[in-house]
Amino acid sequence: MVKLIQKATASTRNGAIGLIKGIIACAFQNIAFMLPASLLYLMVSDLMNGGVPEGRGAFYIIGCVVCILAVFITSWFQYNATYFTTYEESGKRRIGLAEQLRRLPLSFFGKKDLADLTSTIMADCEVLEKNCSHFVPALFGSLISTVLITVSLFAFDWRMAIAALWVVPVSVLIVVLSYKVQDGIQRRIMSAKIACADGIQEYIETIRDLKANNAEGDYLKGLEQKIHSLEKQSIFAEFGTAAFVVTASMVLKLGIATVALVGSVQLVNGTMDVLTFFMYLLVVSRLYDPMQSALLHLAVVIAMRTNVGRMNEILNHPIQQGRNKLTNNGCDITFDHVGFSYNSGETVLRDVSFTAKQGEVTALVGPSGGGKTTVSRLAARFWDHQQGRITVGGMDVSGIDPETLMSLYSIVFQDVTLFDNTIMENIRLGKKGATDEEVLAAARLANCDEFAEKLPDKWNTNIGENGCELSGGERQRISIARAFLKDAPIILLDEATASLDVENETLIQTALSRLIQDKTVLIIAHRMRTVAGADKIVVLADGVVAEQGTPDELYQRNGIYARMVELQTNGQNWALQ
Repeated sequence: MVKLIQKATASTRNGAIGLIKGIIACAFQNIAFMLPASLLYLMVSDLMNGGVPEGRGAFYIIGCVVCILAVFITSWFQYNATYFTTYEESGKRRIGLAEQLRRLPLSFFGKKDLADLTSTIMADCEVLEKNCSHFVPALFGSLISTVLITVSLFAFDWRMAIAALWVVPVSVLIVVLSYKVQDGIQRRIMSAKIACADGIQEYIETIRDLKANNAEGDYLKGLEQKIHSLEKQSIFAEFGTAAFVVTASMVLKLGIATVALVGSVQLVNGTMDVLTFFMYLLVVSRLYDPMQSALLHLAVVIAMRTNVGRMNEILNHPIQQGRNKLTNNGCDITFDHVGFSYNSGETVLRDVSFTAKQGEVTALVGPSGGGKTTVSRLAARFWDHQQGRITVGGMDVSGIDPETLMSLYSIVFQDVTLFDNTIMENIRLGKKGATDEEVLAAARLANCDEFAEKLPDKWNTNIGENGCELSGGERQRISIARAFLKDAPIILLDEATASLDVENETLIQTALSRLIQDKTVLIIAHRMRTVAGADKIVVLADGVVAEQGTPDELYQRNGIYARMVELQTNGQNWALQ
């Protein structure tokens, strides 16, 4: 039962147990609300039989107090068991999703966009939080209490019980049979929400380019259509749910009519007294209130399957696993007949073999789309290769836990990611718990002091979202400072100077020269002057190693590398006519 609830609500074991407690509490609360009806039945029975017997007055007073206490206590337990437990579980669910995302391979993120994942962690969790606190316990609590009350109704008169309860399974069946329609509606509305969120996020991120190209108006027209589409789907979803719930509620109300009809026939025939008839009308009217709410709750529970499915897609996705102990002997990186394809089936690498030796700089060059970035990502196990073997110091990287393996790597990307924090804290990301002295030493090695000392708060200056207060060269130097601070034996440089001006490129190359000493260096570059001093060059074209050797050897062969050098040399001499 617990595992079934965990799967159905994407919750932890404690969350599932808490939900069961909430359901039981709701059932007891519903039964407590029926106690006054029982007390009223006894009181009316006494009144109709000549008045309240002597001494029974205290019984009814005590009974009223008991009813009030029962309602209060069950309501208190119901509130705690449903709301507090659910909110705590909601926090654990979000943390669990974030933890799972941290352990997933990057191949998973290639199939998802940011708005989709954000919607799952925030919006879908919010939907489950609301449903598991307001709807699920009330639904199943109503069903349990209805079953218990049904037993007592049959004990009094089976014909009246059937007249009162035949509408319940019919109403529930109407809502249950709507699940396919509900699934389709929820998929469409979720697609509309993601498209709308994507459009808004893209507009904010690209507003500078849209304004520069006078394309803002056209883009906003498309965004307006996405917003209207979401509005349309939301309205349709409300009507779709209402059609089934309202129909089921109308059927449910027929139960009062059938109870009155069957009861009247029995009164006429003398097989039922007025008091029992009155009792059935009273109980039935009270019974249908939670059941009517339960029908709406049932529709909501059916609709939330889409949200749960999106969460389980993350929670059930295979994670990258491996040993937590490094067994490498040195840090030579060897690709041995490696093949790799993305999920789309497109082959990116075919039979790639080369070795990047420790203490040397190995450069990956070649035409765009040749597989250079993929090679660097496979070396750090951002993805898992499908063929061949990749080793670091003889240790197969596919058998090592990704976080453990990453302790060997410092990576400087072309696109730097910074956080809305100070310069010090952005650099400290390279080494958890690093002292201020260690951070400053790494920053100076990366020439960060050249700009940091000029800022208002110096090293404690907040640099804004993704470092928006800094230039491209300054942001790149912070990234290099992180690598200095981490001081890993393997350095991956992915076009670290590709988009910089000459002055910044010179400063960063000076910093990189300090960084790569005595380490295994794998550098990706398009500028041939960047790799002219490399110890070894590997030319990747169409997913295979087309050439490899020293710069002089490759230039003498007059192959792809030589043509790239000549083209860039000719390009430097280009001028406006």
